[in-house]
Amino acid sequence: MRLVAAAMLTIAFASLARVVRGVSVSGSIAGAVIAFLLYSTAGAGAFVALVSVFVLTWVATRFGYRRKQRLGTAEKDQGRTASQVLANLATATLCSVAFSFTGKLVCLLGTAAALSEAAADTVSSELGQARQASARLITTCKIVPAGTDGGITVIGTVAGIVAAGVVAAVCVQTRVVPARWFWIALLTGSAGMIFDSFLGATLERRGWLNNDSVNFFGTILAAALAVLLT
Repeated sequence: MRLVAAAMLTIAFASLARVVRGVSVSGSIAGAVIAFLLYSTAGAGAFVALVSVFVLTWVATRFGYRRKQRLGTAEKDQGRTASQVLANLATATLCSVAFSFTGKLVCLLGTAAALSEAAADTVSSELGQARQASARLITTCKIVPAGTDGGITVIGTVAGIVAAGVVAAVCVQTRVVPARWFWIALLTGSAGMIFDSFLGATLERRGWLNNDSVNFFGTILAAALAVLLT
């Protein structure tokens, strides 16, 4: 019965995400796989947390979209691709799958931290670009155009931390993780966001990593830190 519910909700979620152009066709397929695995291995709460990530990132992406188009930093109108979806959500899914095999609750903390980081990173980037024309490079504090790899803004950073907190709170309210782990998910999700910017300012600017790789490593750091802090 649980797998049937997972399949039905997955199809509905993926279809809606495509209709509102949050994801491309390939992104919709990848999102469906992610949603099904999260629901079937970690329960309905993990699925709800995934939906919260999607809502936060979709709203942030659409906010100030025309301005971001003028800056040349806007996401494609067709939505995020499969590689982008997997880069942001694969770590959370792997942690949930690990929980289904081991039964260790700390694996779900990794899921919560990775989802919090995914929301924080996207929201910080999208709102920062929408509200400010310039940013500061995280490594040198040099002023750079908004949207530059490794560039951060006060507005974007605060918004990212708030987004991480929202997702962490959803994970607590839906009983993915106990309340005592809220702060760990929030702090490690925010730390992953900062680490993402650092990688952007160093390895990505040198062409050694692409944006998808940077996003993936940001979620890995968040999940790993969360596990280490328990």
